[in-house]
Amino acid sequence: MAGQKPMLGAYLIVGTDELRRQRVLARLRSRVDPSLEAFNLEEIRPTADMDPRTLVLSLNTMPVGMGQRRIVILSPADKLAKAVSETIVLYLENPNPDSTLILVADSLAKSTRLYKAVAKLGKDAIVPCEPKGRKELPGAVQSMAKKYGVTISYDAAQEVIARVGESAIALDNQVRTLAALKGGSGQVGLEDVETHVARVAEVKPWEFLDRLSQRDLRRSLELYQLLRQGTGSPLGLLSLVERRVRDLICARSLDARGESSQLAAILKRQAWQVRSFTQWSRRFGPGELERVLLACADVERACKGGGDEDLELVRLVTLMCAGPQGH
Repeated sequence: MAGQKPMLGAYLIVGTDELRRQRVLARLRSRVDPSLEAFNLEEIRPTADMDPRTLVLSLNTMPVGMGQRRIVILSPADKLAKAVSETIVLYLENPNPDSTLILVADSLAKSTRLYKAVAKLGKDAIVPCEPKGRKELPGAVQSMAKKYGVTISYDAAQEVIARVGESAIALDNQVRTLAALKGGSGQVGLEDVETHVARVAEVKPWEFLDRLSQRDLRRSLELYQLLRQGTGSPLGLLSLVERRVRDLICARSLDARGESSQLAAILKRQAWQVRSFTQWSRRFGPGELERVLLACADVERACKGGGDEDLELVRLVTLMCAGPQGH
């Protein structure tokens, strides 16, 4: 197509971000005329006994049609037999100018001969598709929403991730559904997510702690029960709650002195991990957090003394969520 860069002899799409991989593959596949795909596009799934000569034969086959290009997709390319890998390395020293090999891999070390052979073909030959880290995911979800004509609040984006998981494809599908429910315009809020998005991902303790910090009693109790149905022990969760309360006390103290910017360094966390702590600490009145901290010690004594652990934890959650819901 006019205006497009000439294709290289090979590309390596490497990483586990499935959504990005799909998009890159779709863009490269689009270089083949749909009416000629049967002749000019071949997808090969390697096997342990794969004959490397079959791959070379496919790569050296001339495309059908004037000005057309043949594309061969080899996936997954992570654990190719050495004979196949070495054959590709040798082929790439002088590749067919009318053919492109696309290797798709979850991972491939930069030190391997295959990686180096592809990288030599040009700066665009390696296409990294590493998944977003957790701190980057809310922003990625917000970008997905814009693509579908809506906006989504940071808290709502976090809740989508909590319910759906970290798969880029699953997140994109869910955001598209939420956007459709909004008619392709407007804002997706936390209530929309809670109403329309089913939980399929395992609950993470930080989700429970964040809702507890927001003094959201209903959701805190729901998440506590889900954690208990999993592997969360009452005493283990109690220690996490106590730590969060101490963090919020620290955040409130720094806030009162105008030193909130030091919170991440003092708590030895990343800035994104504590970004809402100061805001949440303001939801508690004078002495409230200290009373919750004292209650943590009482709950620990009661649990270790043979008390009903779940009952004690539910009382603690209720105590922490009771009172003002913020300013």
